[in-house]
Amino acid sequence: MTQAETAAPDFMSTLATGARMIGVPLSADQLARFERYYQELVTWNRKFNLTAITDYEDVQTKHFLDSLAGLPILAEELGLPVTLRPELRLVDVGTGAGFPGIPLKLAAPGLNLTLMDGTGKKIRFLEQVAAALDLDDITIVQGRAEELGRTEAFRAQYDVVTARAVAPLSTLVEYLLPMVRPGGFSLIYKGPGAPQEFLAARKAIQVLGGDTVRFAPLEVPFVEGGRFILLVKKVRATPDLYPRGQGLPRRQPID
Repeated sequence: MTQAETAAPDFMSTLATGARMIGVPLSADQLARFERYYQELVTWNRKFNLTAITDYEDVQTKHFLDSLAGLPILAEELGLPVTLRPELRLVDVGTGAGFPGIPLKLAAPGLNLTLMDGTGKKIRFLEQVAAALDLDDITIVQGRAEELGRTEAFRAQYDVVTARAVAPLSTLVEYLLPMVRPGGFSLIYKGPGAPQEFLAARKAIQVLGGDTVRFAPLEVPFVEGGRFILLVKKVRATPDLYPRGQGLPRRQPID
């Protein structure tokens, strides 16, 4: 390595420290891309409401580190290093401003990443970020998971399907599991209400072809507790009925 590659940058220091703590070391180049991501986020947020969290330190911890904290759990279950493996297909549903998808891509550059969201302004932001960060193997799709999950292009096509703060768990699993290939995983980030949501969602997980392999508190450096991670393996095909359209997953979750 050259001196430039090993020198510690004078930005994103909280992210760098926290990432080392969770076993996801980041290079100077990766940290520089996170810095550019932050700058794009706050610039666009002046025009569009992408996130309520814009403070420099808070974005590093509550967005970037929070997104990365699920990576070691996923890598362990897959039996892979935290860089995962080239061309592993991951779709981030309801990605919003790109969380957790873009941080995962920056930490594991070989990922074949799809970002999915239903809001046009967020799609335009994500396209700008992908170009600014010079990201390869990334697809940005505008649409609703309950509709796209019924199409051949998306159904049972992904090794990993992620979501963060999108919907109640009993609703969310109906959006996600139809897109997971047999033997693949859904990686779900949830807040302090997760234990109660998990109790309500256990039947839905089973009906949709999933089996819970991990449900545990998520340790995020520099962030107080109240974060949980749910890892669900796809062990059976999702019945053709699901996902249901017309807002039924939200109005009438499986119980």
